[in-house]
Amino acid sequence: MKFLKTASAGFTLIELMVTLAIAAVLLTIAAPSMTAFKRNSELTSLSNTLLSAVNTARGEALKRNRAAYVTPSDGKNSWAVGWIVFVDKNNNQVFDDEATDLLVFRQAAPASYFSITGSGTVTENPAYIRFDASGYPKSKSNMSGNLTFTITRNDLSSSDLLENTRRLKISSVGRTRICKPVSATDSACSATGG
Repeated sequence: MKFLKTASAGFTLIELMVTLAIAAVLLTIAAPSMTAFKRNSELTSLSNTLLSAVNTARGEALKRNRAAYVTPSDGKNSWAVGWIVFVDKNNNQVFDDEATDLLVFRQAAPASYFSITGSGTVTENPAYIRFDASGYPKSKSNMSGNLTFTITRNDLSSSDLLENTRRLKISSVGRTRICKPVSATDSACSATGG
């Protein structure tokens, strides 16, 4: 009697264990970079949302020939509660309600691990950004100047903090840009050219 030898299909246990070990090593290497990618993506998204609100306010001021504002949603000085964009129809420099002023945009509060600080009228109480009918950022007393928002993650160690910081710069003529500082003292983001 003759036995035929047939090739069996499949993997041996050793081949399967080696494949799983290689996959585990690759996942261990890839996980930190995926975390950094996710953090960067969230920070970029929030920065762009704030930039969009600022550009919307400027566009509405130019279009309607009236002052337009970006303010914290609660009308105070914490940007952590979200923000609104409105056209001040009655020129009283505050958002009254949707029947009185034109509400253009409302942003929900960002995630609690973001901190938003700034300079200029961004830090006043109540905080605001005001664009006059010509599209220039002005204070309520019609003074002009540069404004800055600094957006950081507050859930990171100090060594990772600079990597996860963005600045939204608004020039005295209304030009806006987002930049990434290269050092803690690089307040103008001049070294990045951004």
